[in-house]
Amino acid sequence: MNKLLWMHCFVRAVETGSFSAVARELGIGQPNVSRHIASLEKELDTRLIHRSTRQLVPTPEGQRYYTQARQALDVIAQAESDARGQENPHGLLRVACAPGFGTEKIIPAMPAFAARYPDVELEFRFGDEYIDLVAQGVDVALRGGALKDSALRARRIGTSERICVASAAYLDRHGVPQHPAELLRHQCIIYTLMAGGGGWPFRDGEVHVSGRLRLNSLEGIRRAVLEHIGIAYLPSWMVVKELRSGELRALLGEHAAARSPLNAVYSAERLLPRRAAVFIDFVAELCAATPGLDGGTLRPPLASASAAAD
Repeated sequence: MNKLLWMHCFVRAVETGSFSAVARELGIGQPNVSRHIASLEKELDTRLIHRSTRQLVPTPEGQRYYTQARQALDVIAQAESDARGQENPHGLLRVACAPGFGTEKIIPAMPAFAARYPDVELEFRFGDEYIDLVAQGVDVALRGGALKDSALRARRIGTSERICVASAAYLDRHGVPQHPAELLRHQCIIYTLMAGGGGWPFRDGEVHVSGRLRLNSLEGIRRAVLEHIGIAYLPSWMVVKELRSGELRALLGEHAAARSPLNAVYSAERLLPRRAAVFIDFVAELCAATPGLDGGTLRPPLASASAAAD
């Protein structure tokens, strides 16, 4: 049992980069964490972590041991669950996703998820910023775009399109752009966390737009475009209601870029718990029933740019 505790301390120290973070997580005190890892190193007769005042860095031997120890701990946890006859998904699941998607789509669906899986507890971390899943103890993150981190695995759960939108009042005052290049003459609301800065992708390439307002929140951008501040580039699922009501108009649909995947991502080095697998299945079902995430398009039944100009 001591060795399992030593392994757990070492694995979480590598993942968090901090003895104190592991101590808070396990409630055992920082000196005990350091002592347990030292005991493991003595048992294995090898240095696993280089310690300094600023950071913890696993040695090459430590990195190899971490990969196998992480898998072993996951297998032990699964074996204990199976031995107790806990066939139904259970336990705490930590999920990270963007605030808009989380509050508007995930949270309203939680009563249905809870009814289906009553023994699963959920902890959500909403934020637009990219986070390190392993270091922050997150089991699953819902992210748009192609997977670039080889330490993660991804399952596609939806397909997202982004469209240019503006309010009727803004277009009445400033005119309707007929080509992406005309956006350079408009006030565009910039999403500061978007890859490529102010570059909005279209079928024939990017247009580097500009504007007086810059935000790090897609929900904030939606609010701003509804206040007639300028033109926004948003996921279409965020503005379904406003497009259908006529509060916003879709622009430049014939120039739109290809849709991008929405993925559920998780660590490639960890066994995916059953509670995570069923959650991913549930969100995939939710996306399949959500306009703008289901692979369809919202543009044809909506007012086109040319119609808006009439």
